[in-house]
Amino acid sequence: MQATPLAITIKDLYKQYPDALTPALAGLTLNVRENSFTGLLGPNGAGKTTCISILCGLVIPESGQATVYGLDCKKDKVAIRGVTGVVPQEIALFSNLTGFENLKYIGRLYGLTDKEIKQRSGELMERFGLEKHAHKRVSRYSGGMQRRANIIASLMHRPKLLILDEPTAGVDVQSRALILEYLNEYRQNGNTILYTSHSLEEAQKMCDEVIIMDEGKFVTTGKPKQLIKDTPDCKTLEDVFLHHTGHTLRD
Repeated sequence: MQATPLAITIKDLYKQYPDALTPALAGLTLNVRENSFTGLLGPNGAGKTTCISILCGLVIPESGQATVYGLDCKKDKVAIRGVTGVVPQEIALFSNLTGFENLKYIGRLYGLTDKEIKQRSGELMERFGLEKHAHKRVSRYSGGMQRRANIIASLMHRPKLLILDEPTAGVDVQSRALILEYLNEYRQNGNTILYTSHSLEEAQKMCDEVIIMDEGKFVTTGKPKQLIKDTPDCKTLEDVFLHHTGHTLRD
């Protein structure tokens, strides 16, 4: 049987920030399959954000290698940005601009024509329930509206890989349902999703596979149901997570 192609490969990544007592990544190795909905899970300080930042070319590791669709994260940053959409946990929009003005600016950064921007932003704003608010300033959006607009911004150039950091944090039930429904559709259309969340129930429901990391290292990976089955006395993904990372509080 032919192996499933990989969207992301990470091998022996090491990164330590100045004045940090311990490394953010300590030899991290993992893979993410193409056309998968993969959860990257770990406690606070596990190294998830550093890992994502390296994939996006924002942080350079001291050693190790990371690739996105075969592109080197150190050497091919521009090409990687063309195939990757990133949704940070913070709202990465200009609050004094309207929703459409934000999308127009981002679309131009990706080289889209004005016609393409108008068509793509219209499609996405309608899909995410923001078509009536396209010409309102983002500062007037509710938290859920800002979160949905944040996701739309990452989708303007139709990326093959979508990386999301806590995309449903702090949103209402309706916004969460809409976001997760769209993400599932996006994956079914042949794209890859890498997703972090502290909602283990949500990850168990949405992810084909999960990767658990802690203290900058790989811990385990697998399909949620199989991990639950294979881990003693575990009935949920949260049980599996605690089994591998412990009950000690993380700051």
